Formats: sequence, structure tokens, C-alpha cells
Amino acid sequence: MTSIWRIGRTHPDVAPVEVADRRFEVAIVGAGITGLATALMLVRAGRNVAVVEAREVAALASGANTGKAAVLQGDRIRRIRRSHSARLARAYVEANLDGQRWIADTAAELGVPVDLEPAYSYAQTPEGLDVVDGEYEAAREAGLPVERVGRMPVGFPFEGGVALPDQLALDPVRLADALAAEFVALGGTLLTGVRVTGVQASDPVEVTTSHGTIRADDVVVATAAPILDRGLYFAKTRHSRSYLSAFRGSELPPPGLYLSVDGPTRSIRTAPDPEPDGTTPAPRLLLVGGGGHPVGRVPSPAARVREVEEWAREHFAGAELVASWSAQDYTSANLVPFVGRMPRGHGRVWVATGYAKWGLTNGVAAAIRISSEILGSPWREQRSWIRVLGTRLTVPSDVARGAAENATVARELVKGWAGAQLRPAPARRPAEGEGVVVSRGGVPHGVSTVDGRTCAVRAVCTHLGGVLRWNDAEATWDCPLHGSRFEASGRRIEGPAVHDLPAVERTSPASSRAGRI
Repeated sequence: MTSIWRIGRTHPDVAPVEVADRRFEVAIVGAGITGLATALMLVRAGRNVAVVEAREVAALASGANTGKAAVLQGDRIRRIRRSHSARLARAYVEANLDGQRWIADTAAELGVPVDLEPAYSYAQTPEGLDVVDGEYEAAREAGLPVERVGRMPVGFPFEGGVALPDQLALDPVRLADALAAEFVALGGTLLTGVRVTGVQASDPVEVTTSHGTIRADDVVVATAAPILDRGLYFAKTRHSRSYLSAFRGSELPPPGLYLSVDGPTRSIRTAPDPEPDGTTPAPRLLLVGGGGHPVGRVPSPAARVREVEEWAREHFAGAELVASWSAQDYTSANLVPFVGRMPRGHGRVWVATGYAKWGLTNGVAAAIRISSEILGSPWREQRSWIRVLGTRLTVPSDVARGAAENATVARELVKGWAGAQLRPAPARRPAEGEGVVVSRGGVPHGVSTVDGRTCAVRAVCTHLGGVLRWNDAEATWDCPLHGSRFEASGRRIEGPAVHDLPAVERTSPASSRAGRI
């Protein structure tokens, strides 16, 4: 599953750099929007900065999102206001506005095209209008110039909504590539294909990688899920995977960034066709998203993908599928991102997570806060939203959400181990694109066949021991506990896990050409 943002893309050339025993003022783990924005802010301030990335620039959520840099985010303001003060809800909005402004200014400076379109939080049914009204009131209270709109002439259910003008629509991979290129041009060090496996909060901080140790005065962990367990952020966030499909040939809706506030969630926008046919004006694609679910907790992610595609064809006649892809994000228990110094980091290790699928504006806001604190901006001189968000208190509803999620995690742990024992080895070779978990000696093993190759791995997450489940949409092993994911071969993709899955031997008895484990 590859996003349209990657069609025809080449990443900036990066000269080979020796990793072992390098020393920097700041090392940033992760080359997504948060990491790259933080790096660019710091290198512009004269700091010696390295960005360390296990894969490539914008490899995960930053390169697979909808490209909406909007401050109206479904019913998020309403939900935050229900649990927190008006002051904190306003601070959240101001943080996103700052992030949005930085994106707009930087995109203009670096030549990244950006469209200005209204954002709509809309109801698909009359029952959803109460939520629309709540979002309208919360957004106005937070200082946004929103408008209440009625039914619109669109081809999908739209009973009414909230509108906020002049929001940003862009290509997130193009933005990330531009940030990376500018960072390197200003003297920054970009290390791709280098996996970080640990951080020791010493003086200097030691960053353990697959290619040696890096040392830095400060370290920023800018991975979607922190790869360090200190702070227990994996237990304070809820993971979610959602899907996006691009279509050609359909009638397009009026310009806008649409997001439903009632279920099933639907996200809609248009984007330039990466493979134009030469006509004028240039054709645009229809993007439809939805199908979200906790990682590893649905029987068939592929069914969620089909659900989104079928919905699009139902409401947009003539829609022809171009591509489908997915992204993963995390929502904090208190609904506001966790940003700042990491516990037990001696004031030298920083973290940002919990964007709830709004990583463009929230990610840049996190970069603004972290870079200003690393640069030593006095507390009284920092933006007011930094002070408010940095001193917020945990409230009972935060605790309740966290407790509910961790109770679910405990059930998934027990269910996974018990379920694995019901299918003892040996197992026949799975069909192409399929995977199965079996038990050998009480230990779950995962067997899958992808592109004609059958692999067997230890199907136990290397983070906290959850039994993995097969993702039939993406041919991966996913952990239902905290969202770690692995390729069929066992290579780690994302999540709090930092190590690959061990491979196990398969046996192929002479009596069975299919092979067994």
C-alpha cells in the first residue's frame, strides 16, 4: 500500500556519514514532520544537529496522512473542552494556529505548493448535529472565526456542519522532503537507515543505534510512539490505524477539507493528480479516508479498506481506484499531545506524541515548544500556549480513559496467548497474502506467505510480549497491545518496539509438499 504522495518521488541525496562516536549538540530521533521541523528550527539558530531515521524521510505517518493542516479537526475542540478548561482548549487551538502559520511561511519559502480551502466538520445524519453544535460553540469560545452551515450540494451525506476558512491542503511528503533538503543545506546531518535502539541520559546523552553510538547534549524522541519506555507513554496513549484511498474520474465535491463528526468517520478532500494527463486545468484526485480501528484488534483490516472504497464508489459515480494506503497515530489519554522533557531524562531528553491524527499542525507546534526550550528561551518569554499546556493537570476523565485502554490491553494480552494455544503446530503453508499463528512448545509462532516467500517468526511482540495478529491489508504482524508492527520477515516497522522478531525454522516433511511448521 503506497500513498499517492510517493508517486514519482526521490528523496534528497545525503552523503554517507560515519555514525559511530559522532558528537552533536542535538540529536533528533525520527525524520517525520516533528523531527524535521525541530531540526530546521535548531539548525537555523546555529546548533549542530543530527536527525537519525530508521527508514527514510516521512516513511510512516508523516508521509501517509491526508495532507490537511487544519485547526478545525472534526470534533476535537469540543472533546477537549468537555474534559478541560476553556483556557486549555484555547491554548490547544493557539498551538495549532502557530504550527499552521509556520507551515504556511516555510512552504512559501521553500516552494512547496499549498492550497487554501475551508475545513468542514460535518454531520452525516441528523443525530450528529448536536455534535456539530458543540464543536461550533467550543471553537468560537477558543477564538476561531467559524461559521455554522446547513446542508451542502455534495454527493455524500451532509446534514450540516461547522466551517473554518483558509485552512491548508498540501502534499506532506513534498513538505517533508523540502524540510530535509533545507536542513542538510544549512549544515545539518541527516542519517537515514540508522535505527535507534536506546538512549542513555548521561552527560552527554548516549544514543545507541544500529551503526554505533551517537552523543549529544540534548536528544529529541520524535517518533510517533516513543521508542523509550520511560514515562510509560505507551500506556498513556491509544493507538489507531486508518485508511485513505485516491480515486480518478469521479465528480469532485466543492473545494474543502471535510471530516465527519459522526460514524463511520469519513475524511474527504481533493489533491493534484501525480500523473497528470496534460489537460488544462490539471486534473485532481478524490481522496476518501476512514475505516479507523485500534491496531491488531479487528479480524480483517482489508475489510476496512474495502469499506472505504465501496463508500466512495457509492457516493461518487465513476470513481476509479488509483491507490490505497494507511497511517497510524496515537491519542493521549487527556486528548492533548504529550510534549516536553521526558521523565528520568535529566532534562536532556525530549518527547512528542499523541497527536490524534493531526500531526502536521500539532507536530510543528511540538517543534516550536521543544526548540524554544532547548535554545533556553525564558519561560516568561515563551508563547502563552506553551505555559498553559506545559502546566496542565490530570483530571478524572483522563484517568478513566487511560484505565479503560489499559484494561483492554490486559484482555488482549490474555486473549492472544490463550488463542495461540488453540492452534498447535504443525500448520500448512498459508496461501499467498495470508498469515497464521500456531503454538510450538507453548510459544506462538507466526507463519505467512508474501510474494511467494513463506516466513516463520516468533509471533510475540518484542516490546511487552503481546501475541501478534496478521494484518491482511498490509501483510504485516501487528501487536494489539501498544501498536507495534513488523514485516512478514520480522523486521520492525513502527511502534514502541525497537527490535525485530526472531526468525524460526520451518520444517517441510516429505509427506507434504505444502510445508509445515
